[in-house]
Amino acid sequence: MKTISEIKKELECAGDIEREELLKQYQEDTRNGVAALILKYKKQKEKLENEKERTESLKVYEKKYDHLGYVCGIDEAGRGPLAGPVVAGAVILPKDSQILWLNDSKQLSAKRREELYDVIMKEAVAVGVGYASPARIDEINILQATYEAMREAVSKLSVLPQILLNDAVTIPGIDLPQVPIIKGDAKSVSIAAASIIAKVTRDRLMLEYDKIMPEYGFASHKGYGAKSHIEAIQKYGPTPIHRKTFIKNFVE
Repeated sequence: MKTISEIKKELECAGDIEREELLKQYQEDTRNGVAALILKYKKQKEKLENEKERTESLKVYEKKYDHLGYVCGIDEAGRGPLAGPVVAGAVILPKDSQILWLNDSKQLSAKRREELYDVIMKEAVAVGVGYASPARIDEINILQATYEAMREAVSKLSVLPQILLNDAVTIPGIDLPQVPIIKGDAKSVSIAAASIIAKVTRDRLMLEYDKIMPEYGFASHKGYGAKSHIEAIQKYGPTPIHRKTFIKNFVE
């Protein structure tokens, strides 16, 4: 009889189909350790099936406009911070995309976002990223700067989409059909993917700024209005990446 450790290793190394057969085979084993292993893999399978169903439910808009051609999701990261750019992502996923765990980037852990970023970059039909600098935000206001970043993201796509699914907004100055979806990053796989691309891109940028200006703590708060960030602005003064129109209440 195999030891529980041997069975554990066997299950870990098995492919999905082979594991199913092994689980059936060990169903009759009365040892508590084996029963625990079987329960563990059954829960994993159930979790995976639930996630597949959830992901399919996020393809409603993609399926609705599928007949038009390439469907592109658009979202941004960084409208609220006191420092750093606003970043927009534009993502066209394959029609048969099987990427799981896509969601509003704010609902995901940093580790999961990083993992999904790599998967999206590898599997997407096209990805575009646009930026608006703090100076530009001060010049034309955050909403117009966000639109500008979104237009840039679309312009950087390697293929032309036939329709845009946007998180809550209609972007002026784009001659393409657009569908604004409230809380779109939690209702559309394309927008969720764009949300992750924008968020990870911006967070990585803020980590680079942190290396140059460590006293501001950009690595932890990413430029948002944390108490420690406001105190740092008051102590050291604003940097070139601070948005003057956003920090006027904190500096003289």
